[in-house]
Formats: sequence, structure tokens, C-alpha cells
Amino acid sequence: MSTRPVIRGSAATPVTPYLGACRPHSWFPPARRRLLLQRPRRIPLAVPTRYFTASQFSRLAEVNNVFNPRQQDRESDDVDVCIVGGGPAGLSAAIRLKQLANDAGKADIRVLVLEKAGELGDHIVSGNVIEPSAVNELLPDWNKADNPSRFENATPATHDKMRFLTKKGSIPMPAPPQMNNHGNYIISLNQFSKWLGERAEEIGVEVYPGFAASEVLYKPDDGSVMGVATNDQGIARDGTPKPSFERGMEFHARVTFFAEGCHGSLSKQVINKFDLRRDSQPQTYALGLKEVWEVKPENFRKGEVVHSMGYPLPSDTYGGAWMYHFGDNLVSLGLVVGLDYPNPWLSPYGEFQKLKHHRLYKSVIEGGKCISYGARALNEGGFQSIPKCAFPGGALIGDTAGFLNVPKIKGTHTAMRSGMLAAKAAWDALNENKDAESTIFLYGYEDALRESTIWKELKEVRNMRPSFHSPLGLYGGILYSGLEAYVFRGKTPWTLQHKGKDHEATKHAGQKPKIEYAKNDGETSFDILTSVSRTGTNHEEDQPVHLQVDDWDQHAREMWPKYKGVENRFCPAGVYEYVEDESKDVKVRFQINAQK
Repeated sequence: MSTRPVIRGSAATPVTPYLGACRPHSWFPPARRRLLLQRPRRIPLAVPTRYFTASQFSRLAEVNNVFNPRQQDRESDDVDVCIVGGGPAGLSAAIRLKQLANDAGKADIRVLVLEKAGELGDHIVSGNVIEPSAVNELLPDWNKADNPSRFENATPATHDKMRFLTKKGSIPMPAPPQMNNHGNYIISLNQFSKWLGERAEEIGVEVYPGFAASEVLYKPDDGSVMGVATNDQGIARDGTPKPSFERGMEFHARVTFFAEGCHGSLSKQVINKFDLRRDSQPQTYALGLKEVWEVKPENFRKGEVVHSMGYPLPSDTYGGAWMYHFGDNLVSLGLVVGLDYPNPWLSPYGEFQKLKHHRLYKSVIEGGKCISYGARALNEGGFQSIPKCAFPGGALIGDTAGFLNVPKIKGTHTAMRSGMLAAKAAWDALNENKDAESTIFLYGYEDALRESTIWKELKEVRNMRPSFHSPLGLYGGILYSGLEAYVFRGKTPWTLQHKGKDHEATKHAGQKPKIEYAKNDGETSFDILTSVSRTGTNHEEDQPVHLQVDDWDQHAREMWPKYKGVENRFCPAGVYEYVEDESKDVKVRFQINAQK
């Protein structure tokens, strides 16, 4: 039998919650109850009472009396729309849904956002140039001086520079039209995500940071998505429950949006289950590494946007770098490396450290202070790699679906717009199909995407990234991309294909020259552990390691002779490592350096 503790408003109130006068004990695990019921929130006026449903707390054991935490019942809650991911796409979807609901006098529509980071924006690295078309539509007064809730940290982009770098030189290049930043803003995407979260809560969205969705829930009758479950808490490194163990919570929803970003774990499951890539080319990826520096005032040029190609990357490797001047003496700089690079000796982290010693970048950051570091994967497949985005019970939005415009080097506006389009489609579908037990399919979302500016701009640049796969490599790609940008403008009758999956491009170590990286000086370039210390990443000392290898020795036997430790080099956080071990067949042992 389930019970219903009452919660006033669309989210928890800041006052002491009502926990049931007739019950001698709480039926929510203590820490989870505090998070769900006692987190201070802005509460919209005149919002009807909503409920959490909770099943009886039970502790079951196997026949041998060994406690299996997964046998314990999970608490559950019913919402209208559940959004996995509190980035720009997920929050834009949530805001648009509540705008539509509130305007229609249906403030009781529940929209819930689950974000794995402890606070919104914590997993998003600062420094971004945003095209404001989507946020102008979603929140028209977002940057107006007379709006007390405006986003205050937007720096107008004032001028652009495009350079082709050699080891010691810098050659000016014409910036293609897609990279014209007139009217755009340089922002901290971390701060922008926090600000979007505040706007979402103001209109009644329930936002729960610190809740990582770990399982997709499916209806037993038709297999459609019916929501997600959050991860269990209080699990030791060896998988056994600690005294603080709490079972995860289920959120059942008529519509579930996945806004996890690039290559999200739940998104991959949904894509595979519903074969959403059946009509698209394989997705291709890049690794972006980024730092934010506080620089000397005399080196700061507020609003300047710099992009470069060439050095330090070899000519058979796709990528580029940037430097944005924003805020008060802050500079975001970084390097993107396409993960179809052929040389297994290449280290994206090492290339990034080398980049900062080029005079174009060093002249700005010299004498400054590096204050943060981060890295993330990016979708680069573009138009050819967009999967089917709607499935029974939900949709993929934002970078989960791969809406990054690679030549424009922007994806925030497309991510936000996709969330807004999905929200409108969900709103229409929920109003048309009021049977709470029926399955929702967002046909309108697929149609809206194809009629949107997202589709138009990605189709227009669809041939630029694949053009770098020609025998001419970097130089052939630059030449062809110039023709596309200035002459063809996406109107060619052909669509170039991606060469294949990224890992298929990797050559054996004996086929490529070894790359030696100079020792970092500790002022401009840094060792990887120093950089990781600037990420703010921290985990429980005894939590399970989420990276798993089925057979450690077999992996080393198969991979080490071919690639000589490519895992050491491709990870921007030093997680993977081969260490000498004379007891092993190949004289090395593969390990994962989880935090201890």
C-alpha cells in the first residue's frame, strides 16, 4: 500500500515539511527526504498541492541472508515530464513547458529536472560564445538593463580574429561567415546554466541537482519509456551497502527528455533499444580541453574572440583552438581535437599544453593565473549523424542528439532551441492524449526539427567536417570548407560521408612516429594532476568505480602490443594507466586510477 506525504507547491517549501502526524517514523530515507523536502526553493503563487508517492520501506535478504540492496523497494513519484540533465537544453525545455502550462492556467503540470552535478552548472566549463537567438525567444528580457533578474555576466563580442598557426608564426585568415560573432555574447556557461535554473524554479519547475539518473524505466506492456530511476546511495567500492545506504528513487513520467549531453549513458541505452541511428551515419567525436585564466589588465581585450587552426596539431589531425576575453580580465582558451586522429602517440592534453607556449596565446596569459580546467567530449557528426530524436515515451534533445554546429563552433543556441521545440511537442501531445496510461509519441518534435533553423544551419554546413577526410587532409579541408562557406553555401546536390567510426582511424604504434612532449614549466603549462586539481571534481572515498573492464589482463594483452598505451595519452584526466609489472605476459598492468 502506498502513502502520500503532502508537499505544498510544485517543489519543496522552505518551511518544515508535513511528515504525517499519525506516523511514528519517516518513510523516506533521511538524507533523501532532506534533499527532496527541505531544499529551499522559490515557490510560485497559487500552485495546487502536489504529492510524492512512497512505497513501504523494506529490507530483504537472499536465501543465504546476504543483503541485496536491489531487492529493496524504491520510492516513486509521478510527474508529467521528467528531464534528465540540467544544462541549457534541459532547462530550456523545462522553462518552455511551464510557460505554456502557466499561460493555459494549468500550473499543476509537473515538470521535473534531474541533474547529476551537486549544483547546476558544476559539470559545465566556463567560457562560451553564445548566439542569442534561442534565449531571446525563450526569455526576451534576459539581458535587458531594466530586468532585475537579467543575466548580468554577458560580454558582447566586439571583434574576431582567425589565424593559421605555424610553430613560430601566425598567419591571418579570413573568418568564414559562420564564425562572424557580431551580436553574440561571451559568457560563462556555468553561470548561465545556474541562471537558467533560477528562472526555471521561479515559474514552477522542480529542479533537483545532485540526483543522477542511472536507469531507464520501461512499461512492461509495450516497452515504451516510462521514466527513470536515480542511483543508489551509500554503496561501498566493493558493491556492498554501507550503513548510509539509500535505494534510488523512481520518477514515472508520461514524457521523458534525455538532455545528458554528448554520449550520455542512458541516451545510449535508449538509442540502442529503439534503433534510433538506423537511418543516420555513425556519430563522430572530438575532445575539448579548456582553461580559464585571470590575466594582467594590460593583456586583456574585452570582447575579443580569437580562433586558430594548424599548430600544434599535425596536418592529419582535425582540430582548432580559441581564446575569448570576457568578464573582468578573464580569458577562456582551449583546444579541440577530433578523435579520428591516426597517431596513437598523440596526447590531446600534451598538445593543449604545447599550444599555450605559442606566442599568440602566451602573450596573453603570461603573468596571469590559471583558475580552472576542464575537458569534455563533443559530437562532431553534424547533419549526417542526427538520429531519430523521438521514441515511445520521450525524446533526445540538445547535444545528446548531436546538434553542435562544428564550423560555427557553437551549440548552445541549437541545444536550447531543440529543448523548446520538444517542449511544445510534448505540450501538444499531452493535451491531445489525456489518458494517463497511454503512451506518448512526439511526432510533432520530429516535424518541428525539420522545419527549424537547427535543420537549416546544420544542413548548410554538412560537408565541411567530412571534407577533412580527403587525401589532402587539413589543407584540402580548409580549401573545400572555404568553397562551401563562400560559394556553395550548402546547396550542393551531394552530401559527403564520414569516413567511419573514430577508433577505426587509429593506426598501430609502430606505424606512426612517436611524439615526445616537453616538460611542463608550471607557469604556462602544467602536469595533468595539477590540472585535475582545478576541476573541482571530488568523489566519496569509498564509492564504486563507474569505469569497468571485464578482463584486465586480456585487455592489456590485446591493446598494449598494438597501441603502446594509447589509453594513457587520450584521457585528459590521467584516469587510465599502464604500469610496469614483470609478472604479466606483456610486462605491464592496465589499471584505472579511481580516486581513493
